[in-house]
Amino acid sequence: MDFLRARFLGVVFLSTALVCAVCASGGCAKRSTEEDEAKKSESAQATIVFMTDFGTANDSVAICKAVIQSIAPNVRIMDITHQVTPYSIEEGSRFLAGVTPYYPAGTVFLVVVDPGVGTSRKAVIVKSSKGQYFVLPDNGLITPVADRDGIEGAHEITNTAWMIGQNVSSTFHGRDIFSPAAAHLASGEDWTMAGGVVKDLVRLSPRAATIEKSGITGAVIGLDDPYGSLITDIRGSDFTDLGYRLGDKVTVKIDRGFYTIPFARTFMDVPVGQPLLYIDSRGRLGVALNERDFSKKYKVVPPVPIFVPRKGE
Repeated sequence: MDFLRARFLGVVFLSTALVCAVCASGGCAKRSTEEDEAKKSESAQATIVFMTDFGTANDSVAICKAVIQSIAPNVRIMDITHQVTPYSIEEGSRFLAGVTPYYPAGTVFLVVVDPGVGTSRKAVIVKSSKGQYFVLPDNGLITPVADRDGIEGAHEITNTAWMIGQNVSSTFHGRDIFSPAAAHLASGEDWTMAGGVVKDLVRLSPRAATIEKSGITGAVIGLDDPYGSLITDIRGSDFTDLGYRLGDKVTVKIDRGFYTIPFARTFMDVPVGQPLLYIDSRGRLGVALNERDFSKKYKVVPPVPIFVPRKGE
């Protein structure tokens, strides 16, 4: 028994010595470094952020995601919305510009609001100066992001290896071009391989509120759904420059109707069912009913004009 015990202790001592020798030679450090790098690689999972006007009543979004997963099975897909007002490039561009500041460099934004599908309009990949990528039709969707963040470059998607194949439909480029291109990009492939350089991108000419001596003429550009609050293109700072302060009552003209509404900080500053003017989370003037739907009650459907007079006018 003493002999067996001695042999066992000897084996343990020898194993420990071997481990120490390997670690001393850098083996343990190398393995630890490799494990750390693997963990970093896993944590730096590529992300595609997806937005369309497809809605959720059909299989279009699911098909696009399936195409992405077949090419890049480890990619993370996140959604902005698939409820963009059909064909509304301006609304899609507004949502895109609102979301992008909250994502890091390297994020791939896949946006399909494409009333010109099948025409001569280009399918492009755009890289912003912040290092984010945008896979979308060249129809102006990128304009607000480009104006704010700058553009490093753009390439047209013409390489069929970056598409679903040769049989591209004339009506579903979301499936056949944009989704596979986004997947190849998120897989780490060189984005310049998608196709040739595009020097001039199509630009939107967004509406801008007009400031005059008598007040501001702007537009109701959308709804904050599902609440039915009105989103305007009037900047909050321009509104307060008219002289209004919290608690003031303001008579505004929305489309053909006149409304006298208090300027409040938040919804519960007025009774339930009552209207308020407020500065929304994106710094624009908004119009709402507390816990009710302003758009439905007053039958306001964007786009319609809005006029806010200067205080005292």
